[in-house]
Amino acid sequence: LQTRMQSLQPDPKAQYRSVYEALKKIVLTEGFWRPLRGINVTMLGAGPAHAMYFACYEKMKKSLSDTIQHGGNSHLANGIAGSVATLLHDAVMNPAEVVKQRMQMFNSPYKSVLACIRTVQKTEGFGAFYRSYTTQLTMNVPFQAIHFITYEFMQEQINPHREYNPRSHIISGAIAGAVAAAATTPLDVCKTLLNTQENMALSSMNISGHLSGMVNAFKTVYQLGGISGYFRGVQARVIYQMPSTAIAWSVYEFFKYFLTKHKLEKRT
Repeated sequence: LQTRMQSLQPDPKAQYRSVYEALKKIVLTEGFWRPLRGINVTMLGAGPAHAMYFACYEKMKKSLSDTIQHGGNSHLANGIAGSVATLLHDAVMNPAEVVKQRMQMFNSPYKSVLACIRTVQKTEGFGAFYRSYTTQLTMNVPFQAIHFITYEFMQEQINPHREYNPRSHIISGAIAGAVAAAATTPLDVCKTLLNTQENMALSSMNISGHLSGMVNAFKTVYQLGGISGYFRGVQARVIYQMPSTAIAWSVYEFFKYFLTKHKLEKRT
């Protein structure tokens, strides 16, 4: 939904006024499973990406907090640790995101994930999978900094003793995701344009070849949609991120608690 709603020059058959209308229209005209196209490639990359992401975050957060605030909770340390963890996460997820978004576009010519990978590799080269990597980092570094700082801040407010408390992890995760998602929507719109190389939008601007680079994407979005163009799909993005970050944090905190408890039991 987010990919479709961020389309800058959509096909008349793919114009939507709201998230609900978009979902209803896609299901009725393109089938029940259409909104889930490309999800398998995301799931494939998500496991290793998140493993590296949280491992790097925990290690860096601890080291930096010890240096900056002598073992206390430092918001600066949380922000830096989250930003560095993003470099590893995005190296895995960027190609998966390119494939997913191309498959989700209206009238997508790709029949399967493998067909999409082969065609993009053949016609645009390996670089196409990383064309939006710098943009992804430009977006995800502030996103993750805001996300981790907000999560840790919320934990300080509702779970000051930092015990395992599923409700507090879900609430903190959802709020952190919503705040970070809303704040970084303009960057996400630019990333979507770079990933999909939206034909109608680029041809209307007389852009031949491929659009590359954050600055070019920013200019193109403004020329096509003005200031409001930067906030296309903000509602869908927030709705998507809230459960996503809430689930990620609650699952992560559960395993952290479970493994730590298991280790302590073994020692005693």
